[in-house]
Amino acid sequence: QVQLVEYGGGLVQAGGSLRLSCAASGRATSNYVMGWFRQAPGKERDFVAAVTRSGVNTYYGDSVKGRFTISRDNVKSVVYLQMNSLKPEDTAGYYCAAGPSSSLSSYYSRQHYTYWGQGTQVTVSS
Repeated sequence: QVQLVEYGGGLVQAGGSLRLSCAASGRATSNYVMGWFRQAPGKERDFVAAVTRSGVNTYYGDSVKGRFTISRDNVKSVVYLQMNSLKPEDTAGYYCAAGPSSSLSSYYSRQHYTYWGQGTQVTVSS
C-alpha cells in the first residue's frame, strides 16, 4: 500500500505562484511513477503532469506546459508541483497519484494510477 497526502493549496491571485507537495509513505514509493491531476466542479479529472521513477523524465498537459514544473525527491519521498503564472482556469482540486512504470502514453490516463491522495484545493482569483 502507498499513502499520499497533498499539501500547499490555497487562494492566489492570477499571475501568482503556488507549490504543491505530495508526501508519500508505504512500500518503495520510489518505484512508482508519480502524477498530478486536477478536477474542477462538474468536470472530469484531467492530467496535469507526471514524473518517472528517477525524476529524469517529466510530462505535462498542454494547458500547463511552460508554467508548471513537476519534480520529486526520492530520499524524502515527496513529489512537488511548482505552479507559476496561475490563471483562474487553473482553479480545481489537485490530486497526487502513484502508478507503475509503463509506456509513456499510459501516464496521461487516470486509469493508470493505483493510489490517490485526498486532494488539495487551488483557487485562482482574477
